[in-house]
Amino acid sequence: MAILITGGAGYIGSHTVRYFLDQGEEVIVVDNLQSGHKELVQTDKFYNLDIRDKERLDKVFKENKIEGVIHFAANSLVGESMTNPYEYYHNNVYGMLCLLDIMRQNHVDRIVFSSTAATYGEPKNIPILEDDETNPTNPYGETKLAMEKMMEWFDIAYGIKYVSLRYFNAAGAHESGEIGEMHNPETHLIPLILQVPLGIRDKIYIFGDDYPTKDGTCVRDYIHVMDLASAHYLAYKHLLNGNNSEIFNLGNGNGYTVKEVIESARRITNHPIPAEIAKRRDGDPAVLVASSQKIKKVLNWNPQYDSLERIIQDAWSWHNK
Repeated sequence: MAILITGGAGYIGSHTVRYFLDQGEEVIVVDNLQSGHKELVQTDKFYNLDIRDKERLDKVFKENKIEGVIHFAANSLVGESMTNPYEYYHNNVYGMLCLLDIMRQNHVDRIVFSSTAATYGEPKNIPILEDDETNPTNPYGETKLAMEKMMEWFDIAYGIKYVSLRYFNAAGAHESGEIGEMHNPETHLIPLILQVPLGIRDKIYIFGDDYPTKDGTCVRDYIHVMDLASAHYLAYKHLLNGNNSEIFNLGNGNGYTVKEVIESARRITNHPIPAEIAKRRDGDPAVLVASSQKIKKVLNWNPQYDSLERIIQDAWSWHNK
């Protein structure tokens, strides 16, 4: 039996494909290559299609013995979602509806979903717990929350069990240096910082240094992409074992300021990495840090690459290569 990974040519998707293959699993990848990269996919079973094309998606299910789905395929840029909410609702929410419908028709009743800390909005408590209030501040977070709600109702009505993983800041790369982060345009902090020693940009901008944090810059929880991948595997096994649907936070539980991340990158790259303070961006919470106690307890998940230095070192090895 095979696992279908949608969006498997993307950053987190490709690392999860690699992890599942390393565990001896049969993996089928579906990706429309809107933002993914075919060269990152290390499986023979690859379908270049959009999950909203229900006829072709149904054919994938009919041609293969699929026992479950890992769902990454979605638009994921907060700023872009503010200016183009139509595309986010159409791709993310309608895409999920198409996928769940084809799963229902083909009697596939397990899905692990790539969700986000953006479902919480401005947190009232730190660290954030799974049962804290969800009040997204952008269409991206709203669509991911709508997708979670959709799965909840499909579970009640059709028995499709799900695990939703609410990530914090994914970073790093595979330790082999063979696959890593390839966004265009790049929006994530660590690869943006590394573009300075790579000679792609002259300096890094820090958006605001007057937040109520220890050095005035935003605090974020960074999680290594391979620790994310292992969490998807454990979540999938949780569903295969007949367990109920669950929502889990996925972070390290440690917060680092923007200045601390830059300082760590300076040590690893041996480059001065000039930084300039710019005005705050709209909608940036001061602190986002996860409590991952639930996933550690229920799934026995234990991050293997939880130091900031290791995360940046693996990212640097990939970008340098």
